[in-house]
Amino acid sequence: MLDSPITRVVRGANDVLVLGAGWWLIGLSIATCVEMVARKFFAFSLQGIDEIGGYTLAVVSAVGFCHALLTRGHTRIDFLVNKLSLRGRTVMNVLAMVTLAGMATFATWRGWAVLSESIEFQSRATTPLQTPMWIPQSLWLAGWALFAALALLMAGHSVWLALRGRMNEVDAAYGPQTLDEEIEAEAGEVLAEAEQEATTRFAAGATGSSR
Repeated sequence: MLDSPITRVVRGANDVLVLGAGWWLIGLSIATCVEMVARKFFAFSLQGIDEIGGYTLAVVSAVGFCHALLTRGHTRIDFLVNKLSLRGRTVMNVLAMVTLAGMATFATWRGWAVLSESIEFQSRATTPLQTPMWIPQSLWLAGWALFAALALLMAGHSVWLALRGRMNEVDAAYGPQTLDEEIEAEAGEVLAEAEQEATTRFAAGATGSSR
């Protein structure tokens, strides 16, 4: 994850959102498996799992946009950017952040139009759950609003760095990941998982010894 004043502030909240989304997806996966088995062998349905899955896709995607932005995980076509001078890369990276912030702001604005119509007309899903549409749409819009706010802050920060001539910092914080950085990130995740597994085994061994 890139290190800047903005990311240091939002990193904790981002981790909570990502973990919450992950656990929700695990729960939804279990419910989907139960639904499949129940339909196949017991002619029984939980009703609404597919509908909830659709809402989940929309909300988790919006949350994922924030995480991808913080970790520089969005797809960037960088075969030409890497051949530019430092000044050229700075211009392209700032332009990428500004246009992304503009897109996110526009999407949030249009999302509010969708939500306001659902509230005005008291729209409900034409499904067995009859879900009031303002509920999933509010969560979806909240994710987009967070993404837009973060993108605007980061775009402003990149412009500020560029205007102060701190081009190396713009390149490091807002440029696409290099191959070495991608490898380092993957290695860090593997190491963290190994450390967690070792800690769990040690704790289990210590508990068994105490008995």
